[in-house]
Amino acid sequence: MSKLIIIPTYNEKENIEKIILKVFSLDVDFDILIVDDGSPDGTANIIKKIQKTYPKKLHIVERTGKLGLGTAYIFGFKWALKNNYDYIFEMDADFSHDPDDLIRLYKACHEEKGDVAIGSRYIKGVNIVNWPMSRLLMSFFASKYVKIITGMPIHDSTAGFKCYKRSVLEKINLEKIQFVGYAFQIEMKFTAWKYGFNVVEVPVIFTDRQEGASKMSGGIFFEAFFGVMQMKIKSYFKNWD
Repeated sequence: MSKLIIIPTYNEKENIEKIILKVFSLDVDFDILIVDDGSPDGTANIIKKIQKTYPKKLHIVERTGKLGLGTAYIFGFKWALKNNYDYIFEMDADFSHDPDDLIRLYKACHEEKGDVAIGSRYIKGVNIVNWPMSRLLMSFFASKYVKIITGMPIHDSTAGFKCYKRSVLEKINLEKIQFVGYAFQIEMKFTAWKYGFNVVEVPVIFTDRQEGASKMSGGIFFEAFFGVMQMKIKSYFKNWD
């Protein structure tokens, strides 16, 4: 079963080589697609050097400018489907997502009954390391808010560490996904759940980045806050058969 990890990057020169080599050292075989949004710090050049060692396992697409997290993943999903991958993963480049947990997400879909497996920070308490309290509370209560508004039985609706079965991405009309920022993660989970796919949560420990700069901003959270209400209203007028 072929497995692809999509990693969007923008200025990740401190982390990118380490994360790639760590993934390739795992006992389970994964390929990687890097979607780089024109990083001015030379991230793409580092990837291309590593690619010489792993020409069939490491892939890179360079885009011009910062086009948004959601568009990077949508591009990656389409690329994965075109290249016949069976399991498609989302992961950050900065080690906030532990690469060792990729195997657990894969098993949740391949060996158990998950169609989408979420690396969940909140399924067993709050498992976040090195976040300021303000950001932790904002994230935690954002997921609570999403759960109340949408009715999704998911504790960590904003998580960005996930595994999809191919069938999920084939069913979702990727052209109709509206959001490109933080709310993108919510919309993808909500759409999969509304189509009747089994969305499961795997407990993980999220560790804030040690190197490089965070891309998070308050505006991203506000997009999610107002976007969720809009998304829920629109869902009443959609045929989910």
